[in-house]
Amino acid sequence: MTIAINILSILLIVTGLFLFLGASVGLVRLPDFYTRMHAAGMGDTLSALLVVLGFAVYQLHGFHDIRHDWPVLLVILKLLAICVFIMVTSPASTHALMDAGYEEGCEPLTKEGGNALKEDLARTRGEDTHDSEEDSLS
Repeated sequence: MTIAINILSILLIVTGLFLFLGASVGLVRLPDFYTRMHAAGMGDTLSALLVVLGFAVYQLHGFHDIRHDWPVLLVILKLLAICVFIMVTSPASTHALMDAGYEEGCEPLTKEGGNALKEDLARTRGEDTHDSEEDSLS
């Protein structure tokens, strides 16, 4: 039983860390604010849940009898409460940040013009994008 608990907790924790890495790569590689926030929100929520759940499973090591091992049960319940807290707050905070970005005028990347990515690249390079739009109108 101890080996199964160890293997399950290691799998949960390693999977959570792998998803944290994927979320970090998504923050760097994705093209606009909204897709980056999606990667951060999904990666943060699922990764943290898996890691904390792995710790909760690992705590089952010391749990043998409820009469003598109630402190271990309390630790497990606290870890599960943290999981519930993460499930409630992380998507809400991601949504609030995305709403703030929308209110500030952050445009999503669209297929029609693709201007959001073009303007973002031009801004990071210090180029002016208005000249090319005026030339195409005349």
